[in-house]
Amino acid sequence: MELNIEGKVAVITGGDSGIGLETAKFLVKEGVKIVLSDIDKEELEKAADEVRALAKDKNDVITIVADLAENEQVVKMAETVKQKFGGASMLINCAGARGAAGDFLELTDDDWMKTIEIDLLAAVRLCRAFIPQMLENKWGRVILIASENALQPYEEESPYNACKAAIINLSKCLSRAYSAEDILINTVSPAYVETPMTDAMMEELAKERGTSEEEAVKWFVKNKRPYIAMQRRGKPKEVASVIAFLCSEHATYVNGSNVRVDGGAVETAFG
Repeated sequence: MELNIEGKVAVITGGDSGIGLETAKFLVKEGVKIVLSDIDKEELEKAADEVRALAKDKNDVITIVADLAENEQVVKMAETVKQKFGGASMLINCAGARGAAGDFLELTDDDWMKTIEIDLLAAVRLCRAFIPQMLENKWGRVILIASENALQPYEEESPYNACKAAIINLSKCLSRAYSAEDILINTVSPAYVETPMTDAMMEELAKERGTSEEEAVKWFVKNKRPYIAMQRRGKPKEVASVIAFLCSEHATYVNGSNVRVDGGAVETAFG
């Protein structure tokens, strides 16, 4: 299926691995110009090389190192995209972190704020910086990554749960504000996908249980994510393909939606 988005410009945060990197690979093959952003320069450049290998023109893939907890760096990123490519057509925010976890009564204000900074306020800053560029061009797609946790929260991850629920609400709010200018804004909610974040969780769990990481994954699926009907971790490319569709000209009546890519992880039919 041709997505009919050749020549568009996609800003992808959290782009050095996982869902962000796979999305960049998917879109670059459709002729989309790619701006990859993350905080680790070395890892980001490695990821960019993978994307450039798939690009028709290697100059259509650039990297911007930015800490999304710093508004000045987000603003500078937007200025760079404007100068290089004339502005963003798509914003895909894959940056995120599990953040503080544990007993709710033991989590401090600092624990909460560190999680909110990256899992909620980063999205706010990015939308504020890049939606004006889309308004100028009267075309845009914004995809914010939420999580199954927004709909089916887990008790040890209360800050993350709350932030991801807020992301869905933010997306719905913005979709109502800017759809008249052909700017469509949606969320995608993955569940337990093979990413550095869940890899780190499984490494920690394996140490706690004295098992291999493979065994830790099996235990986690069975005991902590029993509603995943497919009984496995998702793959980043399975999420990336949905993101790419939402960015395409085949999804022009999808707006303000939350699309679950979770292997059936959310138990209710109406979440």
